[in-house]
Amino acid sequence: MSAAAASPGGRMRSWMAEAYPICRSITGDGVRRTLDMIEAALPSGVSMTRTGVPSGTQVFDWTIGDEWNVRAAWVDGPDGRRVVELADHTLHLVSYSAPVRTRLPLEELRPHLHSMPDRPDWIPYRTSYYHRNWGFCLPHRQLESLEPGVYEVLVDSTLEPGELVYGEVVLPGAGAGEVLVSSHVCHPSLVNDNLTGLAVATELIRHLAGLEDRELTYRFLFAPGTIGSLAWLSRSAHVIPQIRHGVVLTGLGGGGPLVYKQTRRGDAYVDRAAEHVVGRRGGEVRGYSPYGYDERQFNAVGFDLPVGRLTRTPHGEYPEYHTSADDLAFVADDELEESLTALVEIVEVLEGDRVLTNLSPYGEPQLGKRGLYPTMGGKSASDVVMAMLWTLAYTDGKASLLEIADRADLPFAAIRAAADDLLDAGLLG
Repeated sequence: MSAAAASPGGRMRSWMAEAYPICRSITGDGVRRTLDMIEAALPSGVSMTRTGVPSGTQVFDWTIGDEWNVRAAWVDGPDGRRVVELADHTLHLVSYSAPVRTRLPLEELRPHLHSMPDRPDWIPYRTSYYHRNWGFCLPHRQLESLEPGVYEVLVDSTLEPGELVYGEVVLPGAGAGEVLVSSHVCHPSLVNDNLTGLAVATELIRHLAGLEDRELTYRFLFAPGTIGSLAWLSRSAHVIPQIRHGVVLTGLGGGGPLVYKQTRRGDAYVDRAAEHVVGRRGGEVRGYSPYGYDERQFNAVGFDLPVGRLTRTPHGEYPEYHTSADDLAFVADDELEESLTALVEIVEVLEGDRVLTNLSPYGEPQLGKRGLYPTMGGKSASDVVMAMLWTLAYTDGKASLLEIADRADLPFAAIRAAADDLLDAGLLG
């Protein structure tokens, strides 16, 4: 393996390149193959549990529909030449298209053809999950060039009782409470939405699995959007009370700064942790909105789970969203790596924050005799020393290390490292 492929960015890109051609939807073999790929990328000793929810199952106000699979789909023109074919790009077929084999004139075919007049060279992404229909997507420039005549259409698909499948990876911690990390698996050949979320989540599992002293349990959910998270919620009554923090991952490449969307209440601990990390990286924090990804389901008033969302430029705010332009070239390795690093830093806050008390509160303790201060005076205090001084100044048994980091305008890691040194020196307790 090359050095580039061995790096986190290289591993994520390699995984996405392999997953890109798979025809995914909310059910079917494409989801299973994607879960297979995630499981194959897990570190040694870590496994995935899968749950199948049969068609017809009621999940709150929704019903699991028939399972959809497709073998082939194409349109041939009047001259016999192929106009559009699923094998060329998964976006060419409207997801959940019902089976059809027919011949019809162009004027009757056109309502089943979808394009983007404002982006004439891109293929749009269209779905028909809950209404039986069929259709094809193609560049508008190609649509406009179609000649009158009779076209032959094939959608070799099946819609029949089966199951919706989701996967879970659980990394147990020593203490109480869980962190839910969710990423949707239902989109076909769209890289930012959401192969980036799946790749970063898998790499985060790799990082967490290497930690020897996890306090919290981390539960990773890989499920189809909306109906998949609802299916999980309907079968996880024993887990829901344990969720202390959570984050939905999607759109973690494609340029733009990091954007964190708060939980519905806006004051959850994960909100404060993410705001600290994202803010220091020049990112943006937004309030909750009931439109978006699966954070909508987790934050629903009946569950009220503290689950935020991490993206870069959010959905609908970049022209490539839900089009064929959301390809591998649209996402850069350094964007993925920064997204991963930000998540690791959020985890460090969740794991490492605590409230401590200064055991030498009457004046500033002498750090030099404890080997915590430079031996040469007269210079400005170093960042390490300043972190210790800020920590000593506010460890009153009430303020948390995260609060001190925010007040000092220092990274949480710097304050936590200072606290560790002061604890070792017997100055904190």
